[in-house]
Amino acid sequence: MTLITVEKLSVRYGANTVLHNVDMTIEAGEIVTIVGPNGSGKTSLLRAIIGATNPSAGHVSRKPGLKIGYVPQKLHVDPTLPISVARFMRLTHRVSKDDCAAALAAAGVPDLLKRQMSQLSGGQFQRVLLARALINRPDILLLDEATQGLDQRGSASFYQQIEAVRQETGCAILMISHELHVVMSASDRVICLNGHVCCEGSPAVVASAPEYRALFGTGTGGALALYRHEHDHNHDHSHEAAE
Repeated sequence: MTLITVEKLSVRYGANTVLHNVDMTIEAGEIVTIVGPNGSGKTSLLRAIIGATNPSAGHVSRKPGLKIGYVPQKLHVDPTLPISVARFMRLTHRVSKDDCAAALAAAGVPDLLKRQMSQLSGGQFQRVLLARALINRPDILLLDEATQGLDQRGSASFYQQIEAVRQETGCAILMISHELHVVMSASDRVICLNGHVCCEGSPAVVASAPEYRALFGTGTGGALALYRHEHDHNHDHSHEAAE
């Protein structure tokens, strides 16, 4: 089932055209990542998809009744403000404590309900934002560089949690990221953007595409192989520990 269809989308700010003639679809249950250099229009595309930016041409179609969860790049919470995770989760949603707890568990942080937001690490904070996006059981999650500021291990852990969320809930995931080595291993499909769609397909197809290599070089192939090696190595050790 197609959740979102983008057809011949262009976005212009004044005289500056940031997106031109973009076509893409998002299917139910898939993980799609948009990559591209700074200024390539990634965030503008995301904003057009959620309806926060009006296209100058083309249009975005959404499945009727589509529920969207959004995880922002960052969110500032005044550290002097006494607000618990439970209260933060209910700021814009009328939900039960049990629903909050279930969303936190789905985000991989089941024990944070009573903690103060100001006491959270960067990784915990992003997991709470993920839980907040999951609380209404969305059909699709949108993530705008949601791991910015986390170290490589924290980013890898976050994206593994995203994969677990997809497996448990069946929701589709559309994310923007600059962390190619992590993203390329976590995605079903990659869209390379530079004002227009340069190339798209499976991670392996995109990584070998001339358009992708012209933008990012060939170094990400080695990083991808290293990540897979580390992931498989850790996975094997977890199995050994389980046995």
